[in-house]
Amino acid sequence: MEFSDQSRVWIYQSNRAFTAEEQHQIVKDLNAFAAGWEAHGAQLKAKGELRYGRFLILLVDEVQATASGCSIDRSAGFIRDIEKQYGVNMFDRFNMAYKKDGEVYSCTREEFEALVQAGEINADTVVFNNMVQTKGELDAKWEVSFKESWHARVFA
Repeated sequence: MEFSDQSRVWIYQSNRAFTAEEQHQIVKDLNAFAAGWEAHGAQLKAKGELRYGRFLILLVDEVQATASGCSIDRSAGFIRDIEKQYGVNMFDRFNMAYKKDGEVYSCTREEFEALVQAGEINADTVVFNNMVQTKGELDAKWEVSFKESWHARVFA
C-alpha cells in the first residue's frame, strides 16, 4: 500500500526498547488496529510501524477518509493499552532519543542535557524529531543531526 508524502503521522516513543517477543506482538496488534481504524464509519487508509524497537508510528493517508477527533482519540487509547500491557511510557514528550554506534538510546530531558554538556551528544549525533506531522517529514526530518534539530536550540 502506497502512502502519499502528505499522509498524517503520529509518533509515540517508548521509554525503553521492546523485547523481540514484545515487538512481534506489537506489530501484530498495530496491523490489526490499522486495518480496523475508522473515522465516522469510513475505513481509514492507515498503517502502523514499529521502528528501532521503540517508536510506534501511525500513518493515515487522508485521500480516502480524514482522521477525525474521535478516530485520533481511538488511536491514543490503543497506545495507552500498549503502555499498560508492556509497562512503558509512550506519552512522555521529554523522553529524548538519540543514536550512538548504530544503537538507539533514550533518556530523560535532564540526562540528555547532561550528555550534551559532557560532549557525549555532539553536533553530529543523530536525534529523533518526533514532532514531524507528515510522511514526507518523517522520511526527511525525523532522524537528523543534533545541529539541524530543535534539540540544538533547546539544549544550546
